[in-house]
Amino acid sequence: MMREVFMKLFKLTLAVALAGATMFGAASSASAAEKNWTPPAHKIYAQKLSDETMAAHPELLSFTLHGVPPGETDKYTMFAGSYPDRIGNGDDPDDIDVSKKGITIVDPRWNRTKDNPKKTVVLLPMRDAKGENVGLVVYAFKNPPANPNTSAEELALLKKSAELRDALAKKIPSYKALFDEAK
Repeated sequence: MMREVFMKLFKLTLAVALAGATMFGAASSASAAEKNWTPPAHKIYAQKLSDETMAAHPELLSFTLHGVPPGETDKYTMFAGSYPDRIGNGDDPDDIDVSKKGITIVDPRWNRTKDNPKKTVVLLPMRDAKGENVGLVVYAFKNPPANPNTSAEELALLKKSAELRDALAKKIPSYKALFDEAK
């Protein structure tokens, strides 16, 4: 009798352990699946531009660059930015729309109640020095203390983002150059 209880307990413990290992493996695979690109070991020029932009503009909460890394096809990803742990994450559909269609999105994030701090995000086509659309640049601004949900505030942040993007474009000789080793 005692042996039967022990065997049932052993089998139950083994089943729980196997289920946990399977779930952990699936969670681990899901985390790995979020990354669709691995940056080179060295700092790339795009990351240098990101670091410089964040240092020069304290009004920004974040700054990211997105596109398809060289040698890849349809792997839209964040390849540089102020959140290094997110580099290599695949892009969302709205990010891809900006890259492919050349549209601009001003997102005041009204329904993002858990965002802290509250922010407005502007997604624009990234341009090179020749004025060609070569990907996506994303600027996130901390909302002012007063109600930011006004057309005037959205227009001001769109204007600021376009100015930052146009200044950035002058530093991008080509899309390929963004992936060169930073000097």
